[in-house]
Parts: sequence; structure tokens; C-alpha cells
Amino acid sequence: MIVPTALISGVMPRLRRGAVRRSTDSTVRGRAASSRLRNALQGPLAWGRFSNHVYREGGQIMRIGQDYFAAVALTAGLAVGGMLAASSVAQAGEVNALTWEGYTDPSFVSIFEEQTGCTLSATYVGSNDEYPAKLASGSSVYDVVSPSVDTTSILAKMGVVEALDLSRIKEWDNLYPLFRNHDGINLDGKVWGVPVTWGSIAFMYLTDKFDTPPTSVTTLWDPKYAGKISVWDDKTEIYMTARLLFGKGINVYDLNDEQLEQVKQKLIEQKPLIRKYWATAGELVNLYASGEVWISNTWGGYQSSLLADQGIEVTEFIPEENADGWQDAWQIVKGTPNMDCAYEWLNFTVSEAGQCGVVGITGYSGSNPEVLKSCLTPEEFTALHQDDVNYINQLDFWQEPARVDKYIETWNAVKAAQ
Repeated sequence: MIVPTALISGVMPRLRRGAVRRSTDSTVRGRAASSRLRNALQGPLAWGRFSNHVYREGGQIMRIGQDYFAAVALTAGLAVGGMLAASSVAQAGEVNALTWEGYTDPSFVSIFEEQTGCTLSATYVGSNDEYPAKLASGSSVYDVVSPSVDTTSILAKMGVVEALDLSRIKEWDNLYPLFRNHDGINLDGKVWGVPVTWGSIAFMYLTDKFDTPPTSVTTLWDPKYAGKISVWDDKTEIYMTARLLFGKGINVYDLNDEQLEQVKQKLIEQKPLIRKYWATAGELVNLYASGEVWISNTWGGYQSSLLADQGIEVTEFIPEENADGWQDAWQIVKGTPNMDCAYEWLNFTVSEAGQCGVVGITGYSGSNPEVLKSCLTPEEFTALHQDDVNYINQLDFWQEPARVDKYIETWNAVKAAQ
């Protein structure tokens, strides 16, 4: 992978009914956007709905009420409020994206289309494994994709994405060095992706169902919660289980056959307790909303806010076994006929408008801290860990598994087990 609202200055820090609660020692960052985002996005287009933001204050995640605003249409040719640089000439074209929910929200895609003349359409995935599967035929209908960095290198090795011309990526040098230099987008002396967002795979539970807040992933194996547990339908479940079995120090991306077999058996042991393996943000939200699920892993900050929109109180936490860190990056599909618009999109995603837009919609942290300073208050910037290099460095960011086929085989065997 995953609706923002402007943070209105002066709002009292209190937690409203239905608000998102997170453990005070959690390293999950809140969703944040400042009232300056509203001003920054004034321009010749409608911004759309901002709704139910949350932010961190005093160790808690606070929630802001709904707000709506739209920029006033201006005379054609005016600059877009210091945000949309006049660096590209409008051009006719299109760009077709295969991506996660929230990454192509109309609220900021409309800015991109107005700025560039390129029309964007999107198809959504629920798992990183869908990217190589959909591109494997070599006759892709997509121009750009946004997998996580444990999959970007797989696509590069498959020959289905283009090496990038960094002279065409204007904000490249402003991206976090750790992200620019990640092995997932650096291969054979070339760069294969533009990092856009990052965060952690947190865990989440219905607040009123647990008298004692869970602190460990062992809760996901507790028979007391049989039928009320859900986990993501993705091979990354292997990582979580490996840390549980072998400790936080294990290299979860290079497990041997014996270790993978132990992980498989542990996940099969869990299977009778699972209500459903969730695939999309909406599916997990619906499982919580219907009362079918009480605890799960989650795309930190996103599904919890969608649940809060429905008045459903949940708590996110980072377990004592630690959690995955993820980065997503945009890549250009090999042989796209829409190369210019594809580069326009990659540039937009790390520009001020693109970063402020996607961070505001998803609540994830962004890859370009320099431009985010324009639309986040210092408190919001800190809540998203945008100024905390130590926090970034301590996350176990996904990598391509040494034997990715074996990992996929293991996860599929778990799902097929009776």
C-alpha cells in the first residue's frame, strides 16, 4: 500500500469519541497535515474533502474533526501558489498506475493533471506479490507501479521496469539518503525507483475487547481469540513469525529451509484461529466494523483512521518482537509508450504537492522531508518521524528475500493447508 483534514491550529488536545488510540510507547506515527496545507494548495483546481485527521501530542494520537475546503478556480495560466513549479509544459498524454490504495487520490491527482496535462488512471493491488504477477507477461497495460522495496529489485531483475534517468528527477537529492541508497532500488549501478512513502506494519485491536492491552504477537496465536484474528495475506507474515520463533536479531530475509519449515508450521498452527486473511484496507475495515475481527496487523495509521471515521475505537501498537519497516517506490514499466507522463508522475510524487497530498491522505511518512516542511507544523513533522533519523534506522525495512520463490511457496503452503 491507503481522507485527510487540515490540522486547525488552536484545537484543544482532547480525544473525541471514536478517535484512534495508540499505545503511548508506540512508534506508529499519526496522520498529519497542517492548516498551511490548505493555503499551500490554493490554485486553479478543487482540492476536495479533508476528513478526520489525527496527530500526536503529549504521547497520544489526537483527532481533528471533519473539514471541507476547495481552492477557488483561477484564471488559466496562474501559478499554483508557490507549489506547482512551472517546470513542465502542459502536454497531452496519459499514465496508467498499478498501485496501493491512497496513492492516486483524486484530491492530488487533480493537481498533477492540471499541472502536466497528463491523465492518470489507477488499478489497486492488495499485496506486493501482485506486481510481478501482473507484469510477468511483458504486455503490461501499466506505465508506473509502486511496489515496496522488497519487490522493486525483483521487477528490475525480471526486466519489466526501466532504469531511471536521475537527471529527470528534480527532487532526488532531497530524499532521505537511506531510501535513495536502499538495495531495493539500486542494482547493477543503476537506480530503479523513486521512494515515496514509508512506515511500519503495526498491530491493531478493538480497544473495548481487551482489558489488558496486548504487547506481543503471541496474542495472534491465543485460542481465546479464535475466529477474531486476521492477518495480511502476504508473504511478509513470514517475517513476523520468524522474529517470534528466533528472536529480533534473526535475518528474516535469509531463512534456511529448516527455519522456513518451522515458520510454516507455526503459521499453520495459527490458521484455525484466523477469521480471514485480509487483502485490502477496505476488507480489514469491514471485518472490524462488522465485529468479526478484534485484532490484526495493519498498515499503520490508515485503516485505524478509516475505522475512526465510523466511530470504532481501535489501538495500534508495535509488539515487543518489533515490526517491519516498509518503503514504497514508484517505478516506470519497461517500454511504456507514455514515458514523458510517467516521468512527470514520478516527479510529482516527490514534489511539494505530491508529498503533502499522499501524506495527508494516507497518514504515512514521506520520503522528501524538505518539501513536507511547507505543509506540516513542527509538531506534525515530529509526529511523523520526519526529523528522526534514528527512528528510521531502527526499523527493519523490507528487503528482497534471498530466495523469494521459496518464501512465496512457504506462504502459499500455509494458505493451502487444511
